Amino acid sequence: MSSQTSRDVVLPFGQYDDVSGPVELAQYAEDLDYGFVTTGETTGWNVPMILGAIARETDEIGITNDVISPYSRSPSLIGQTAVTMQELSGGRYRLRIGASSPALAEQWHGLEFDRPLRRIREAVEIVRQVQSGERLEYDGDIYTPDGLALSCEPPDEPAPVDVAALGPKSTEMAGRFADGWVPQLIPYDGFIDRLDDLERGAELGDRSVDDIRVAYTIRCCALDDGETARDYARSQVAFMIALYGPFYRQAIADAGWEDVAETVRETWLDGDKAEAIAAVPDELLDQVAAAGTPERANELIERFEAIDAVDAVQIGFFDGMDEDERRRTLDALAP
Repeated sequence: MSSQTSRDVVLPFGQYDDVSGPVELAQYAEDLDYGFVTTGETTGWNVPMILGAIARETDEIGITNDVISPYSRSPSLIGQTAVTMQELSGGRYRLRIGASSPALAEQWHGLEFDRPLRRIREAVEIVRQVQSGERLEYDGDIYTPDGLALSCEPPDEPAPVDVAALGPKSTEMAGRFADGWVPQLIPYDGFIDRLDDLERGAELGDRSVDDIRVAYTIRCCALDDGETARDYARSQVAFMIALYGPFYRQAIADAGWEDVAETVRETWLDGDKAEAIAAVPDELLDQVAAAGTPERANELIERFEAIDAVDAVQIGFFDGMDEDERRRTLDALAP
């Protein structure tokens, strides 16, 4: 692993019954010298509140989030969140904005999933205005806040604003406007191709890919029993293809796995989950996950770390893993 590449940790909030679990895992990751901890938000805990607790219980590790969506919070409130987290963490926070998914926007928040790219772009720009402490004046196509300013002290160093994105247009937008790009579940070969979209966006923004922190999320399990680790991985990848939202399935299909994606989804929805899981081939598994013995998992991670544009690899986990297996994985993959 390059000394310039960070290994970060995705905290599995949904696997814990109380907030002490992710706080303790964040402390464990800090002790192992991981660079950042992050987590996603769906219909569970309010993520910024738990990240605030983590900020108070850690000293050095960076803190971020997988996706905060303008469908769940106004851009101005997202900006306030960035300001608050910078204060709580002593300047260790990175904010990440993404569209999330149609299911969450419509079925949970009760909003139409319309114009997601435009919403994200405007949210990024508004968040930066909020963090400046100056009067908010924004005349967007969707958002038009005007006339008020942050009433607390703005941060000495505003939190960087990253974009979580998968598709070519959203990746181009990240390259043009964001401080970082956070993709996941794009197969290795497709990820290499997607970097062209990021570079094109950077050129449109009159800057370089070197100005953008690229943090690729890869779910991992590193156990002496490598087959058990790969069973966890195959089951999770099949689930994500079948049910986890259209963007992830499309990213896999666009990378040359359209027939596999279609077979897995149709078989799963027909009720034969075991056959759907078995339909995920080893080659695809190794392009989107790092699972097996510690040696094999490290090899798969290092392949992504060897890509010049990659600044960080975010180590996530699979459903079904227990806390001991998560900690053994972190031990095996520690920077």
